[in-house]
Amino acid sequence: MNDPNFEVDEIEITEGELQLQDRSALRRVVGLSTELQDITEVEYRQVRLERVVLVGVWTFGTINQAERSMRELAQLAETAGTVVLDGLIQRRDKPDPATYIGSGKTQELKRIVAATGADTVICDGELTPGQLRNLEDIVKVRVVDRTWLILDIFAQHARSREGKAQVSLAQMQYMLPRIRGWGEALSRQGAGVLARGPGETKIETDRRRIRDQMAKLRKDLAAMAKTREVQRSSRRKNAVPAIAIAGYTNAGKSSLLNRLTGAGVLVENALFATLDPTVRKVDLPSGRVVTVTDTVGFVRHLPHQLVEAFRSTLEEIADADLVLHLVDASDESPIHQLISVREVLAEIGSSMNRELVVVNKVDAAEPETLRELKQLVPEAVFISAKTGAGIDQLLVTIEAKLAESDLVIDLVLPYSQQQLIARAHEVGQVSKLEHLEEGTRIVASVPAALAAQMKAASLK
Repeated sequence: MNDPNFEVDEIEITEGELQLQDRSALRRVVGLSTELQDITEVEYRQVRLERVVLVGVWTFGTINQAERSMRELAQLAETAGTVVLDGLIQRRDKPDPATYIGSGKTQELKRIVAATGADTVICDGELTPGQLRNLEDIVKVRVVDRTWLILDIFAQHARSREGKAQVSLAQMQYMLPRIRGWGEALSRQGAGVLARGPGETKIETDRRRIRDQMAKLRKDLAAMAKTREVQRSSRRKNAVPAIAIAGYTNAGKSSLLNRLTGAGVLVENALFATLDPTVRKVDLPSGRVVTVTDTVGFVRHLPHQLVEAFRSTLEEIADADLVLHLVDASDESPIHQLISVREVLAEIGSSMNRELVVVNKVDAAEPETLRELKQLVPEAVFISAKTGAGIDQLLVTIEAKLAESDLVIDLVLPYSQQQLIARAHEVGQVSKLEHLEEGTRIVASVPAALAAQMKAASLK
């Protein structure tokens, strides 16, 4: 339109909204293939999940817990871009070592797969290579387990170079013991100068190549971890308190970061919507400056490959001065979320003394659930990142928690060290300033790192 009087309103689009549009632009096509094709090369299992049937083994707990686990598996499957057609639960003392669900249930599963036209079966557990092979041989469609499903979601959502490398390493760690060829590919030997004695089979060659790739990824990630450590060291040197937001996936961590900082990161009602940590500054009510980091979400039975691969990222939580443990009050079992996240936090070495439980989504929670949470976690802060309810109280509580670990100083600093006094105003609480002939006397409550710097620079 060339009308000079026509004006177009400029609409600001955040980075998170752009990511959401990009993620929605391409979806898997449903029902392209339902056959398990014969593959002569190593199967890296870059699966295209489409129409799926879910299978679980109930070994302990109540039927409600088993069904809740299956509903979570369905959420994971839908996040991966699938259509869930049906679900089965088998009651057993332990998973069948051959087929996971037992021979009788396997035949029932085969009939359901054929009747529904499913092309993939997803098992609510981690399958052994033998279970995987036996199930596929019987049901004649792809079979993946919970671990690979989560890895697949992470692979879809990773955006940064470090995130993609971490996911690739986790996938290779998972795949290495599960590599298998088809037909004669298992015994086909290599040739050439390096082939000695009986030669190297094709599967051995592929395993060696994957080990080489894993070694390179570990080297790359070690270099990236050094960069992240330099950034953390810089923040520690500047004595800026670090706050990490941790919690179950889809608990609202990115929404809380956006509410606190206006970061504009991706917010989507999906599991593991964001993987790459985002660090932003926040001014507390007193004017104190802190950094807030949005970290990767957790889930029940988070694959140990991911915990290991994402260790450098998870160290943002372990090294934080305060961890905001976000709990989704609208979930059907928020206490199980709380327990699952604390298990992972303990695994990465995060201290419970630096945890502040924050119950989110109070606007969507049942009143009875909120009453139970207040009884079980009386020290928790109740908020809604969506509406802003409780955010002011959260900021006040954060300030109080940080002050518990601060040190009180009473020092005289030379006039050449006025930048330290400015830092004390920025990240601490200054209660008294007195200008003397030899320097400035300061009485303040500041983080331990800054207290050490000020003590070293003070007049003896």
